[in-house]
Amino acid sequence: MPNQVYVDQQICIGCGLCVSILPELFRLNGDGVSEVHGQGGADREKIQQAIDSCPVNCIAWH
Repeated sequence: MPNQVYVDQQICIGCGLCVSILPELFRLNGDGVSEVHGQGGADREKIQQAIDSCPVNCIAWH
């Protein structure tokens, strides 16, 4: 099973849902799109919730 999360910043619209679900893993960068800023210790169920909640499906396991 993949262990890292990837955000496709070309697709991200910066809605912030992933940040609100898991702020210890996601943040909005200076361009207003999501990025992963940590991998360790995040709850896999919460990560999957962020993936499933993304309206443009730009978050995935890598």
